[in-house]
Amino acid sequence: MQVKDLGEFGLIERLIDMAVRQRAGPDNGGPLGFRLTVDAGDDTAAWRTGVATELFTTDTMVEGVHFTRETTPWRDVGWKSMASNISDIAAMGGLPTYALVTLGLPPDTAVADMEEMYRGMLEINNQYGVAIVGGDIVRSPVFFITVALTGVQDGQPLLRSTARPGDQVGVTGYVGSSGGGLRLMLDKTAAPPGAAEYLRQAHRRPQPAVAQGRVLAQAGVLTAMDISDGLADDLSKLCKASGVSARISASQVPVHPMLRAAFPSQCLELALGGGEDYLLLFTAPPHVMAQVMPQLPEGAAVIGEILAGPPGQVLLADQAGRVWPVGPAGWDHFRGDPAPGQTIP
Repeated sequence: MQVKDLGEFGLIERLIDMAVRQRAGPDNGGPLGFRLTVDAGDDTAAWRTGVATELFTTDTMVEGVHFTRETTPWRDVGWKSMASNISDIAAMGGLPTYALVTLGLPPDTAVADMEEMYRGMLEINNQYGVAIVGGDIVRSPVFFITVALTGVQDGQPLLRSTARPGDQVGVTGYVGSSGGGLRLMLDKTAAPPGAAEYLRQAHRRPQPAVAQGRVLAQAGVLTAMDISDGLADDLSKLCKASGVSARISASQVPVHPMLRAAFPSQCLELALGGGEDYLLLFTAPPHVMAQVMPQLPEGAAVIGEILAGPPGQVLLADQAGRVWPVGPAGWDHFRGDPAPGQTIP
């Protein structure tokens, strides 16, 4: 059966039934006074708010731009479409709550494929406490999915604009594994046993750092963002928003042993520019960083420091003490993919 056989409203009814009937995750908003009063199926969803700060974000995935069917199965498309939004909430130190899903579908889209995609969304939603409460479906010449997600924060949201000279720069885990997984699949590169599966999963099923964002916020960290477009580019964005620059040490950038085994000469390039890791990049004074780091998982590391330099500039230092500016490395919709080796001179 295809979408054109079932029709827009038939598909809406079918997916709403899945979203509501199979919802099983925790209600993150409930303890903070948020109460869902109108669920999926009406003109809008509605909820009462308590004393927390509401967070809102949205993200879109387009077939042929963000994924291909050769590299990402439909269930993983569902997972990633939610993961990118949950990661934005995590970057503010918040908890995700309610999602609206818009689908752009060619008429010959298979209904079974959309159900499989929803299964992936439900898997991550039930893990992180997200409820799909509505959305829209439109005809489109190419498949796309847009997710709008709300979240709650019971303290001060983490921002990009509060980094200060003297802060240390940290990441909450190994970087570059998602980019390594994508390159492995696109180039059909051979990898050691175990490495290929680890890297593919890192790309297809990233784990947003919600718990880590809560740790940062509760420890007094003020500045964070998620790593979606690549470590170097995202650090540059954070620095530009804060009016500062940064220097990172190549030897301190955390690279997973599986990534190093698969790409021994390219692992640093992937770590700096791979993108879609959905970890958190953050800055804090040294005494706060010392308190935070023991609470973070394996792979978390202090990688550099914030400087009073040109806003947005990121410098890379090697073990010999040589320093270079890091050029555009991550994903930009209108710049295109970087050439191999572009990141590091």
